[in-house]
Amino acid sequence: MNHVRRIPHSIRFLAAFACAMLGLAVSAPAAFAMRVPASGGSSGVSPTSPSPTLTRAVAASGMTGWQIAVIVAVTAVVAATIAVVVDRARAAHRTQIVPA
Repeated sequence: MNHVRRIPHSIRFLAAFACAMLGLAVSAPAAFAMRVPASGGSSGVSPTSPSPTLTRAVAASGMTGWQIAVIVAVTAVVAATIAVVVDRARAAHRTQIVPA
């Protein structure tokens, strides 16, 4: 087997691995974030009662149905286009067997 043909595959693998590691590195600070008390004290004691939170209903500020339908339709068209392009690219690289 020609080892030169393996180089593009390994480059694609390394690029995908690098992108995955970059995504993990970018999202890690948000995952380990914590609230620091505003009192400025370094005693490490947490406040006795949690601060009140403001809760809003999703129905008051959510997306309308037609927006969700448009997003789904565009996603389906893009996925179908990518599938057709990939299928045609694979078919172009296959060797054609000529019947005798």
